[in-house]
Amino acid sequence: MRMFRQMLLAVGLIIPVAAGAQSSSNSEVKLPVRRVVLYKAGIGYFEHSGRVVDSQPVQVNFTTAQLNDVLKSLTVLDLGNGKVTGISYNSTAPLESRLHNLRLPLEESTSQAKFLNALRGARIEVRNGSTTVTGRLLAVESRPVTQKDETHTVDILSVVGDGGMVRSFELTQATSVRLLEQDLNQDVSRYLNVLASAREQDVRHMTISTAGKGARDLLVSYISEVPVWKSTYRIVLPTTPKSQALLQGWAIVDNTVGEDWKDVQLSLIAGAPQSFVQALSTPYYARRPVIALPQMAVTAPQTHERVLNAPEAFAAEAPAPAARGIVAEKALRSRASSLGAGRSGRIMEDLAPQQAYSSAEISPEVLEKQQTAAQTRDLGDLFEYRLKEPVSIGKDQSALVPIVQARVDAEVVTLWTPAGRNPLRALWLTNSSGLMLDGGTFNVLEGGTFAGEGLIEPLKAGEKRFLSYAVDLGVQVESKQQQERQRVTKVKIVRGVLTHTTEWRERRTYTVRNENTDTRQVIIEHPIRNGMKLLADSPKPAESTSSAYRFRLTVEPKKTASLTINEQQPSIATYHITNLTSDQITLFVQQGSINPETEKALRAIMSQKSTVAALAANIESRQNEINSIFEDQERVRENLKSLKSTVEEKGLALRYTRQLNQQEDQVQKLRNEMVELRRRHEQAQAQLDHAVESLDIDATM
Repeated sequence: MRMFRQMLLAVGLIIPVAAGAQSSSNSEVKLPVRRVVLYKAGIGYFEHSGRVVDSQPVQVNFTTAQLNDVLKSLTVLDLGNGKVTGISYNSTAPLESRLHNLRLPLEESTSQAKFLNALRGARIEVRNGSTTVTGRLLAVESRPVTQKDETHTVDILSVVGDGGMVRSFELTQATSVRLLEQDLNQDVSRYLNVLASAREQDVRHMTISTAGKGARDLLVSYISEVPVWKSTYRIVLPTTPKSQALLQGWAIVDNTVGEDWKDVQLSLIAGAPQSFVQALSTPYYARRPVIALPQMAVTAPQTHERVLNAPEAFAAEAPAPAARGIVAEKALRSRASSLGAGRSGRIMEDLAPQQAYSSAEISPEVLEKQQTAAQTRDLGDLFEYRLKEPVSIGKDQSALVPIVQARVDAEVVTLWTPAGRNPLRALWLTNSSGLMLDGGTFNVLEGGTFAGEGLIEPLKAGEKRFLSYAVDLGVQVESKQQQERQRVTKVKIVRGVLTHTTEWRERRTYTVRNENTDTRQVIIEHPIRNGMKLLADSPKPAESTSSAYRFRLTVEPKKTASLTINEQQPSIATYHITNLTSDQITLFVQQGSINPETEKALRAIMSQKSTVAALAANIESRQNEINSIFEDQERVRENLKSLKSTVEEKGLALRYTRQLNQQEDQVQKLRNEMVELRRRHEQAQAQLDHAVESLDIDATM
């Protein structure tokens, strides 16, 4: 590019501006960043503002990575009586493709001869010393010239003058060429602009065109992908008893948008508003069917194929943009998406100017002198930290900005959990600052030195949380479990249903040894298990979570203390009395699952159940006998039909007739017995049903 400019200067090529020299009111003005809002979702909201005069265009620069978000969210407001007439930006297409779309047949790397030959036929004015010729450019050719036995090549420019005369000029530093066609001047200017944009391949220049009169304010806002801002805290423990700890919070902010932030109003939002990426800056094309032009042809006999598939136009999806960013940033964005928003309404206390002191002890007087550096605001599902003073962060730089300075209640304890191998030193911290604390890292200063560090999840105002930061090597915890056999504790019979309530009891003993020289407040986490309940003789937990009880145990130095927790797990089994057997009742008695009163009542019901079953069996037996007689009668009747009128057959017929009469008498007798048996069965069943329904027992074993 630089060599091409030097070439243009060498031949004295003059490209006048089509509209003449631009006035200062029409020169582009850059709007600085005035406000930045960063979200935990990995996006940022940016506001640019400034003054424009008349129809002055405005330029805002972005990186290629920002362009898609900007096109999706850009908002431009003319706060005066003017209006916005259009917005343009340089293409993201490759340089070769953009040059191909120009009318000038020029490539990225060109020469003097190639450039002028691309202008052949154009009206130009050529000056060489006192000679001036106006006409059309014919050609530029290279000719060898020999001087003093040395041969070199010179470029000869040929012009067809207005009078029709062809003139030739050697292109030297004394030769100047001026383009006389306005359209051609614009084409050359576009070509040079495309070449200039190649120097900043990652920068997109967006020009906002305005129309109006006089000076007025213009506001431009958009969202853009940014690194997730991080929270980090320092907790300074007091040296005097019953004093509050000092909580100091900082936010780590990264400026990667390619523009300096100078005196911007910075806000940090804890929360995750929905956002996505769409490749709006990538050109999309729709493929259309190609239809051949009609041609004149000699008519001839022809056949027509059957239609199989009709042509359809379909949209061509552009290739997905290349993945951007660092893997670590993606991991942070993934983690930030799960963070919730906090709510609060107080003003945050801020950091005081740095002071020199010889120890880590912070006196109440020093705390009272702390000034406010940020304000907080509840935004529903979001929570905002707004810095009071403007912030300046250069591009591609990061900064620590203060967001919290407050006094909080924090008790130093030793925390033991079943999943941990060793007890941990922890802060039992109550967020008494009245502020929402975003999740992040923290470190603890105790006794003027570093005591440990850990992680804190989002903490709402007034919420209490354990923050572990070190291992307590001077405390040992041993856990032992004892189980008792399962036993029935309650028997209940209602409406024919027997309910056994069985309890499984468990005793767990925690033995804690303190080898330190000071008293330890040990917090033991005991897991909450489904169905298990604490017995009345167990100590009351200090607090409980969804998965554990927390018990407090005070252990003196060089001594041992124990904590015993008794739990029970009730289980219920049900039986329908009418389905019980005598063997099951015997087993209940042997196991001690029922008392004598219940056994007597169940035995009586079993006896009545046996009576009902015996009557039902007798009824079924009589019915079977009747069915057997019917089958035999059917056989006899068939035999009677086949007999003749001989003497022998008449005697046999008489015998069959007597047999049928006897069977009929027997059937009638059986039927009379069945009527009586059914009456007795219904009576016994009613007595059984009454006994089952009226039995009501509620006994504790």
